[in-house]
Amino acid sequence: MNTRVCDSGQLMPVDEAIEQLLAQAPPAPPTEVIPLGQAAGRVIAEELFSPLDLPCWDNSAMDGYALRAADVPEQGGYLVLAGRIAAGHSSDELLQAGQTVRIFTGAPLPPGADSVVPQERCRVYGQRIWCPPLRLGEHVRKRGEEMQRGQRLLRVGQRLRAQEVGLLASAGIPWVKVYRPLRVCLLSSGDELREPGESLAPGQIYNSNRHLVTALLRGWGVEVLDYGVMADALAASRDALILASSECDLLLTTGGVSVGEEDHLKQAIQELGRVDFWRLAIQPGKPLAFGEVAGKPWIGLPGNPSAALITALVVVRPFLLRAQGVERVLPVPVQVPAGFEWPTPNKRRQYLRARLSPGADGQLRAVLHPQQSSAMLTAACWADGLVIVEREQLLLKDAPVPFLSFAEFQ
Repeated sequence: MNTRVCDSGQLMPVDEAIEQLLAQAPPAPPTEVIPLGQAAGRVIAEELFSPLDLPCWDNSAMDGYALRAADVPEQGGYLVLAGRIAAGHSSDELLQAGQTVRIFTGAPLPPGADSVVPQERCRVYGQRIWCPPLRLGEHVRKRGEEMQRGQRLLRVGQRLRAQEVGLLASAGIPWVKVYRPLRVCLLSSGDELREPGESLAPGQIYNSNRHLVTALLRGWGVEVLDYGVMADALAASRDALILASSECDLLLTTGGVSVGEEDHLKQAIQELGRVDFWRLAIQPGKPLAFGEVAGKPWIGLPGNPSAALITALVVVRPFLLRAQGVERVLPVPVQVPAGFEWPTPNKRRQYLRARLSPGADGQLRAVLHPQQSSAMLTAACWADGLVIVEREQLLLKDAPVPFLSFAEFQ
């Protein structure tokens, strides 16, 4: 990339910006081996294969009675109760013709049994059990039905959610090799910023972006090194960037990337490294920058809170995930009917704060919050996700629109 995109005043399309960012993502951090109980949210650094069959044996999917399906007549019939098998126990005794065994969920089937009847469908008369007709193999979990020994459990580059952690536990895997968390230095820019709890003088505001971006980063498995607020001075910006670049894998700043004469961050970046682009065809969030500081990647988020939120979700998140070794980094939108009209085209792709709401016909439609300002977070708190309106696009009510649930950005 080069700086001509910035200098000419042209706007870079969002997808092109993401593509170029991903192409320049650094290699994943070094690996480490950690206990499975600490692995949630981390990224797998090696392929994992099942060391055993799942389940390890044929077992009952219900509390009921294990039997041979062929022993039950078409109209149902009586079998002789020959034992009991609880979960965590087993039986080596061969089930004889005309016999049944009381069995509980998860317990191994006794030799000779091939089916299970739920207890609520049976009638008990002492040692005689009346069983209804059933299909062969009913309510039986077969050995290796979920996973066979040697079959791949997880691929390199998968983030471990609760379900992946549970799958590894079910296969008896106690340790996993994962990538070390990415260390991101977070710096804020602006003399007007104060921390929550401090008093505000005229012209000052609370630093919402610092807490907003920190929460996002931690949710993406990033180790955040918070360097506080840089003074709006060239020397102060330069010193803070030099220190941060020596201690992290990547730098992330909020504010200071617009065209104001008090925004010294861009000049400091150019002196210490390079700025590749800083104006995107996205709303909110046009002044977003990418470059390098002392050999470390740098991303500059805009200062307006909603702009910072949306550019972080849409543009920065894929880059950070790829830099952690994640393969699948792009969220997947769904098409929903628009519960609004969009009669005025825009030169930038818009990410509108929206909620899915059922209409009179019961169908979910995307409705917009009335306030879409880049400076306000209220709409994002109200919303379920983002509606995408492409550049120069007009929309009629009930036209299909792409909707990105906030759940896709986790």
